[in-house]
Amino acid sequence: MKHRHPLLDRYVELDISGKSIPIRGKLIDLGQDILVLHNGTQFLYVPLIHLQQLRLAKNEAQDIDVPELPFEPQNDPISYRKVLMNAKGMFSELYITGNQSIHGYLTSVMNDFFVFYSPVYHSVIISLHHLKYLIPYNPNVTPYTLTPEQFPLKPSPITLARTFDQQLRKLIGEFVILDLGENPNKIGVLKGIDQNMIELSTAGGNAVYLHFDHVKTVHLP
Repeated sequence: MKHRHPLLDRYVELDISGKSIPIRGKLIDLGQDILVLHNGTQFLYVPLIHLQQLRLAKNEAQDIDVPELPFEPQNDPISYRKVLMNAKGMFSELYITGNQSIHGYLTSVMNDFFVFYSPVYHSVIISLHHLKYLIPYNPNVTPYTLTPEQFPLKPSPITLARTFDQQLRKLIGEFVILDLGENPNKIGVLKGIDQNMIELSTAGGNAVYLHFDHVKTVHLP
């Protein structure tokens, strides 16, 4: 029999990496690598790799009316990869880095990364290790209320590799934006990858080196 977590169906607070304010809501489900929270208006799918602390909220008395899950519940336990596969083609919000969320559609899931198509950034390659949470929207909601004609779901112009490392190597020589361009030193021509170190040539022609494990997202302008 599956062990039932003592905080399941309770009002909880989460501390996650990169976010200074706790996330609060009702704990709906908990798998080996992901949990589901409902904050009163939205479901949040939080990979456990970024969970720093889970605790009972101080004002637990709040009563949250939880609608049906956006993905059909399965008999099998919930998993991170299964959530991503179910989210394909569904308008969603992602939180990855900084203070920004990105909105759009998940289009492909590979071994250790996925591709997300956004009206702002177009095709974004996202490492599975750096997604902080995913929020699926209702089926009748579209990004920025754009019509399908204004925001057609386009296939990625990039030929996809199986792994994030292979994908970055395919982009050597291209002008790329890393981590959504939060830092100007993460924008430039990808010159090479050697022993987990990525070399970028920035706007001034300077070489900047970044460790592969800290690259969260890649997209082409």
